[in-house]
Amino acid sequence: MPTGYISIGSNIDKDINILSSLTELAKVFGDIQVSSIYESEAVGFTGDNFYNLVVSFHSELAAKQAAKILKKIELDHGRTRESQKFSARTLDLDLILYGNEIINDGRLQIPRDDIERYAFVLEPLAEIAPQEKHPINGQTYSQMWEKFDKTGLRQNKIQLSTI
Repeated sequence: MPTGYISIGSNIDKDINILSSLTELAKVFGDIQVSSIYESEAVGFTGDNFYNLVVSFHSELAAKQAAKILKKIELDHGRTRESQKFSARTLDLDLILYGNEIINDGRLQIPRDDIERYAFVLEPLAEIAPQEKHPINGQTYSQMWEKFDKTGLRQNKIQLSTI
């Protein structure tokens, strides 16, 4: 049974949407492991800060089925399909890894390039899966985080009591 990893982000009603999404993900996938929550500035546009985290789960579903479920949860949380890549959002759920699968099929890309590109994806992933290896480059996520360029990084781990 593959382990999947979901990157979660929100900057609109983020405290409500993050907690609600975790409840929904647990209903669908059962036992989930949740990273710390990180607050970071919006990337690519001016807007409120985001809360970001990564969740892992185990499932017999195909990756495309799991991704389809995530899109439904986003829509149930007020996300619209017309939203631009760099914009404010109620909820963003991205399937970033699924076992050792490598998929590049239109809208579904696994592993997501975001892992190597954005601290708000890599840091929480390295927290909950430090010794897991990237299926393409073979590095562990802790190694990738250690090498990540943190120049000017404005990202802070927040306590759950903050939400």
